Amino acid sequence: MPFVLRRIGFYIVAFCAAAVINFLIPRLMPGDPIDFMFAKAENTLPPEARAALLKTFGFAVGPLHEQFLAYLRSVFTWDLGYSVKFYPLTVSQVLGYALPWTVFLAGTSAILAFSVGSITGILAAWRRGGAFDSVASPLALAVQAIPAVVVALAALFVFGVALKWLPTGYAFDPKLDPGWSPQFIGSVAHSAIMPVVSLAFVHIGGYLVTMRNNMIGQLGEDHVVMGLAKGLSDRRVRYNYAARNALLPSVTAFALTIGSVMGGSLVTEVVFNYPGLGRTLYVAIVARDYPLIQGQLLVMTLAMLTANLAVDLAYVFLDPRLRRA
Repeated sequence: MPFVLRRIGFYIVAFCAAAVINFLIPRLMPGDPIDFMFAKAENTLPPEARAALLKTFGFAVGPLHEQFLAYLRSVFTWDLGYSVKFYPLTVSQVLGYALPWTVFLAGTSAILAFSVGSITGILAAWRRGGAFDSVASPLALAVQAIPAVVVALAALFVFGVALKWLPTGYAFDPKLDPGWSPQFIGSVAHSAIMPVVSLAFVHIGGYLVTMRNNMIGQLGEDHVVMGLAKGLSDRRVRYNYAARNALLPSVTAFALTIGSVMGGSLVTEVVFNYPGLGRTLYVAIVARDYPLIQGQLLVMTLAMLTANLAVDLAYVFLDPRLRRA
């Protein structure tokens, strides 16, 4: 319990530091949302409309420290104000709509990449130097070098434009009403194939290489040699003795992947026009939507810190030595 409390305290401090950076980044960008709205109106708005717009959107006017205090109040009450781009929707409403789509996209792709990469890495290490290892390991290194945008665009062109097998964008057929009907669920699954697979494809190579290297290090340990000497089956030694200990670094990578893509897989969502947090952040940056940018960055921060805390707790569960310590 003291270990858990110490880690939670550390992440609270980290969140506060990230909140300060979150406050400063949008204000260091050139221009502001009100100037952006005036520019779009081509000077047709009267000057007195500026004060009214500032009041409507809840922008604090005054010295930077007063703006920061107002920002802190909004963070801890989760009253993040109205979105400039999607007015009259609040930031919480916009993020609340986008979050489930990113959770689905990020969670599915991360689990797929972790499962495929880890299992293939275990098999490549167990028969290292064999035919499977000779093909899988170099291929994993090559996959790691491909940028995510290239994978997404290639999948979009081949399977969406050329072959017309899969939808080229959005999360479901707009002709359907959202709900738990089989038609809607099927449309969501069909539309998610390309973004999920392309996002997972980028991370599979990293999991494979990490697991392979960790497994090779474990195969020479005494407990693995003893398990083989006792006549235990290859399957039991491979997974219960070697893979369980080799899994720890991959669990860290998995949690960090979840945290990063939860914050918004921007490239994939923009390419496939997927209505998640990444595309929302892109739209907010273009529109200089300070409240929405700040809310999105808070979600990214919370996702990453939660993922790191989950790693700390998972290490205690997976490694008996940490429980005894």
